[in-house]
Amino acid sequence: MSRRTPRLATGGGRNHIILMNNTLRTFVLLAGLTALFLGVGYMLGGPAGMLIALVLAGGVNAFSYWNADKLVLRMYGAEPVGPDHPEPQVRAYARDVEDLASRAGLPQPKVLLIRSALPNAFATGRNSKNAAVAATTGLLTHLDRRQIRAVMAHELAHVRNHDTLTMTVTATLAGAISALANIGLFFGGGDRDRPAGLIGTIALAILAPLGAALVQMAISRGREYDADRAGAEISGDPDALASALEAIEHFAGQGVNHTAERNPATAQMFIINPLSGQGADNLFSTHPGTANRVAALRDLARQMRNAPFVAPQARQTAVPVSPRGPWG
Repeated sequence: MSRRTPRLATGGGRNHIILMNNTLRTFVLLAGLTALFLGVGYMLGGPAGMLIALVLAGGVNAFSYWNADKLVLRMYGAEPVGPDHPEPQVRAYARDVEDLASRAGLPQPKVLLIRSALPNAFATGRNSKNAAVAATTGLLTHLDRRQIRAVMAHELAHVRNHDTLTMTVTATLAGAISALANIGLFFGGGDRDRPAGLIGTIALAILAPLGAALVQMAISRGREYDADRAGAEISGDPDALASALEAIEHFAGQGVNHTAERNPATAQMFIINPLSGQGADNLFSTHPGTANRVAALRDLARQMRNAPFVAPQARQTAVPVSPRGPWG
């Protein structure tokens, strides 16, 4: 028997607005990152450097569009899994993603597993037809099935909201800008013919990565709230997502994600910041404060409990609910 899932009547209109806003923000943010890339080139080499930076920016943009998702997945050693996997936890995870994608009206994404003891997850891909979702082994170990479903619904919401392309490409561009600024610091620092000279180069090496990071923060913080809400509506269980966020943050502070530490530009892609495990709504946070996200989800849960039931259009599969323990 299918589980009855309340739906908010305003969900469709809100999702449409989110898609429109994301399209506009994608254009503005990527244009801003490209302009920053050109600025770095000009500071390093004048007009000729800016022209070279323009060519590089075009190449990085093209590479990022087609290959950034593959690069990130390879970086984290993500391995594809399916509903026939020998491990029961992984089988359940793959089947739940399949079910949730159907509920969200999405094509089936690639399902991947990252061998990491710290619980976390992210989504990537240039569009919904080429999307991939990845969860760590720590997520499957430390969270129960309701929580895991809620987390993966959040990641599928990123796919449906067209967040994944922007977040993945921005991470690649931000890394390229930082690398270019560092090159400027170590090469040609004494060239007096450059527009900014040595002092400008040093300032550039500091400010360019900071500017790229600020753009990343602007992308990630607002979109996490939108994905929380949309994911809760897909799973029909905002309370499970709220408790999952609290659990992931708790465990994130007990270890170090070495891959994320080496590639901090990818931190914005995860559901909880893998660099620190402590979120705060401030200028230098890649994620909203977890306490604020949890409060919003608890409020959404109250709204959904009070909302009239609307029969879902997509297929639903009954989910065994365990009151405690990883897999019941």
